[in-house]
Amino acid sequence: MSRVGKAPINVPEGVSIKIEKRLVTVESKNGKLAQRIESDGISFKQEGSQLVVERATDSKRHKAMHGLYRMLVANMVEGVSKGFKKELELHGIGFRAENRGQLLTLQLGYSHPVIFLLPDEVKLETETKKGDVPRVRLSSIDKQLLGQVAAKIRDFRRPEPYKGKGIRYSDEYVRRKQGKTASK
Repeated sequence: MSRVGKAPINVPEGVSIKIEKRLVTVESKNGKLAQRIESDGISFKQEGSQLVVERATDSKRHKAMHGLYRMLVANMVEGVSKGFKKELELHGIGFRAENRGQLLTLQLGYSHPVIFLLPDEVKLETETKKGDVPRVRLSSIDKQLLGQVAAKIRDFRRPEPYKGKGIRYSDEYVRRKQGKTASK
């Protein structure tokens, strides 16, 4: 059996799960998420405050879908109960970030500012302190959308290995290279 798929999903208080034919809907005071189940061999059963994912056969496809859909629904439950957060840091001289609502404006050393409009599901906050790197904080109930938006922002200026300039996640380590050395 799949190690990921066989673990039950604990449903916290205040979170309701509705299972229809091919649609799982998770809802709480923080929001509502839905996941369509494309595989025929996967079924969900609610037992008290736990949700169990079952598969019809031991075929390779059903084993893969078992773990996948269990994690997708578990992320939905965690998202509507706690939420997800990502923090990006801007390393570089003159790099700045500011926001007006859902519009993020970045100064990244280009001749023009980079303007990015975030989806309404993602909350945005920027912080600039004197003597510290500018930070962009993103939060959402949808883990997949949050990761996609953070990766798109990071792609505007990926961290480079020689000086370490660029946009990176707060917990990311950039391995530095030595560069050229003068010969004697």
